[in-house]
Amino acid sequence: QLELLGGSVLLEDKNLQSLSGRELAKKMAVVFTKRPHTELMTCEDVVATGRYPYTGKMGILTEKDWQVVHDSLKLVRGLDLAGKDFEAVSDGQRQRVLLARAICQEPQVIVLDEPTAFLDIRHKLELLYLLKNMVREKHVAVLMSLHELDLAQKISDHIICVKGDNSIGYFGTPEEVFSGDHIKELFQIEKGTYLSDYGSVELEAVKGEPKVFVIGGNGTGIQIYRKLQKQGIPFAAGILWENDREYPVAEALATQVIGEKAFEPVSEETFKRAVEVLKSCEKVICCLENFGTYQESCRQLWETAKKLGKI
Repeated sequence: QLELLGGSVLLEDKNLQSLSGRELAKKMAVVFTKRPHTELMTCEDVVATGRYPYTGKMGILTEKDWQVVHDSLKLVRGLDLAGKDFEAVSDGQRQRVLLARAICQEPQVIVLDEPTAFLDIRHKLELLYLLKNMVREKHVAVLMSLHELDLAQKISDHIICVKGDNSIGYFGTPEEVFSGDHIKELFQIEKGTYLSDYGSVELEAVKGEPKVFVIGGNGTGIQIYRKLQKQGIPFAAGILWENDREYPVAEALATQVIGEKAFEPVSEETFKRAVEVLKSCEKVICCLENFGTYQESCRQLWETAKKLGKI
């Protein structure tokens, strides 16, 4: 689609510029974000254009070609769209039709430019499910550009990260790319945090001495942390174990986190520090309804807060 600025692009060791349009269309299909404008074409007609590389000069489709069109629509769950005007269907349905057209070409490679753009969460998940199934069942290589890091992390086998200066930042499996501070460095994140384990972003923690102490654990405090951050209230969180699922969120949003090593009982030193911080706060929010055996220290913090009238 674009003139080369330099170098060459190879497909199976063959220069793309040496391949005719028909040859290339049998090997590679492309799905753009921009929707093609059609006139008086049904969704089935649009999918059928994927068979043109296999037809004669008149572009007449055989019974076998129409079967491929039918199978492609079935694969993307679009048989009910076949007779509908392509211009009249929703964005999510159009994306499925365009994917069916690409499948109809029976390519070895499908290239997609931000295929999830303009789609709601339901249609994003459906599209990615279809792509993953196609890779497994049809053995097609799928190369796509994505801005949604969480989706890239969950669906990809390999990830290429492109820096702002158009150089390659990182290349590897999702486990390799989404580890350490790679994402923070790649996007030069200075305010806020990207939590790789959650596939989500958290805003920057509010600065200042903590005014509220949050007693949480096992995810019970996450929503409270975010509410306090949105209201601009600095807070402390504890006592949390380092393997607790809300620990990364607390680290990102709290001014101070009183933590303990994973699978270890709360030490006397950790408990004393938690009490000191709790006493310095104006209010205490307890997110726990019941306290487990290992949360005895949290129960004692709650009792202390009650005596001080800070709950």
